[in-house]
Amino acid sequence: MKKIFSCLLLSLSISAFAKAKDEVKPLIIGHRGACGYRPEHTLASYQLAIDMGADYIEPDLVSTKDGVLIARHENDISETTDVATKFPDRKTTKTIDGKSVTGWFTEDFTLKEIKTLRAKERLAFRDQSFNGQFEVPTFKEIIELAKTQGKKLKRTIGLYPETKHPTYFQSIKLSLEEPLAKELKTAGLNKNSSAVFIQSFELGSLKKLKTLTKNKLIFLIDDPEVVPADFQASGDKRTYLQLMTPEGLKEIAKTADGIGPYKRYILMTKITTDKKGEKTEERIGVSPLVKLAHANGLLVHPYTFRSEEKYLLKDYNKDPQAEYLEFFALGVDGVFSDFADQAVKARETYLKSLTKKETR
Repeated sequence: MKKIFSCLLLSLSISAFAKAKDEVKPLIIGHRGACGYRPEHTLASYQLAIDMGADYIEPDLVSTKDGVLIARHENDISETTDVATKFPDRKTTKTIDGKSVTGWFTEDFTLKEIKTLRAKERLAFRDQSFNGQFEVPTFKEIIELAKTQGKKLKRTIGLYPETKHPTYFQSIKLSLEEPLAKELKTAGLNKNSSAVFIQSFELGSLKKLKTLTKNKLIFLIDDPEVVPADFQASGDKRTYLQLMTPEGLKEIAKTADGIGPYKRYILMTKITTDKKGEKTEERIGVSPLVKLAHANGLLVHPYTFRSEEKYLLKDYNKDPQAEYLEFFALGVDGVFSDFADQAVKARETYLKSLTKKETR
């Protein structure tokens, strides 16, 4: 996979470079809330991200058996809840987007049953002390949190929902798009001017949403060799990398307002393994993707920024601020971060540096 990233400079046309957009204040998107500090996709995680100054909070949306949208990163909730303890007999194996997955799935539970579960931290190296404390929230509850906190803080708290596995959910007659659009309309948040971005790894889901709502749409970009699930279903063999060409971006721009690429599409790296088996990730260059996207009128919101040393390049010297500052300087319009406080701090530093340049 990493070798494919190293080919990105060749696959993107350097001649398509466009003049960068005027520098603007990049958005801070609380990735699954503030999941570097609290179990992901819980009201506590979203609240902390808001408290830390995030502009948007990001709920990944899946469906319950009775058609209610809830926030989970996957419909398989084995790793993020205590479902195995409370419903041991519900374990099953399903094919999701062409892959066999064994676990416990949201679509097999009613909302009432889901509400008996408690969230837990998925990553072993992060704080486990909040396990068992928080419910799985509905999308409606997250909207209410954003509105309530917006009034309290006298600032807009944006929402950045994602449709997870929409082709799969469509196949089991639990479509995500209609209830998502309905919830936003009920909340008065279905306008293009609303502080809402709807994202998906499937362009087909965004095309459907475009007929249901006026909200801004973002096409997420997965690993370069992966074929989007909706493409697989229709027989289209194009990969995400093949969509990151000038022609592909023009096609995306017909539906979406922006892209959410994995950050290595922008700052490319290679991974080397020494004789001891230790891996080192090193930069190999910057692709023209940001400028190409901007030339097609597309916003660029890369993911995911994390503060742990294992996720940082060595030349950042263990300082997550250095990574944010580099990407801000490259012209991205926003970042998805597990640590909203670090992202906000870096943005303040970045904006101050721009002010100093202007006064010279």
